[in-house]
Amino acid sequence: MIHGESYKPIIAEAAKMAIGEENIYERVFIFELLKGKNDPNAVAGAVGFSVRQPKFYVFKAKAVLLATGDATLLFRPRSTGEAAGRTWYAIFDTGSGYHMGLKAGAMLTQFEHRFIPFRFKDGYGPVG
Repeated sequence: MIHGESYKPIIAEAAKMAIGEENIYERVFIFELLKGKNDPNAVAGAVGFSVRQPKFYVFKAKAVLLATGDATLLFRPRSTGEAAGRTWYAIFDTGSGYHMGLKAGAMLTQFEHRFIPFRFKDGYGPVG
């Protein structure tokens, strides 16, 4: 049986072993992308703060991957009754990545993306 909640800890452990735990920042809310000094069309870093401690972070990078997810909360799930609480709509996919990309000058295309969980007998969740 596939348990979606098990994926993150497994992948996180592999990442810690691959790049070192000292190079991983968890629970940091990124709210702004920084433009390149020499190339104003390039993103050269990001700014954020810890959601648990009074810390502010400025990240400098050669490349930035914006992987904040979709904007699933723009739509209501179709599930009703008992199934309404078991849908895999990510509560953190608010579309903030779209906003950050737009502010940084990215061209936003294919806005028709939407998370639709696969359904299978006696369960709800991401499969396939």
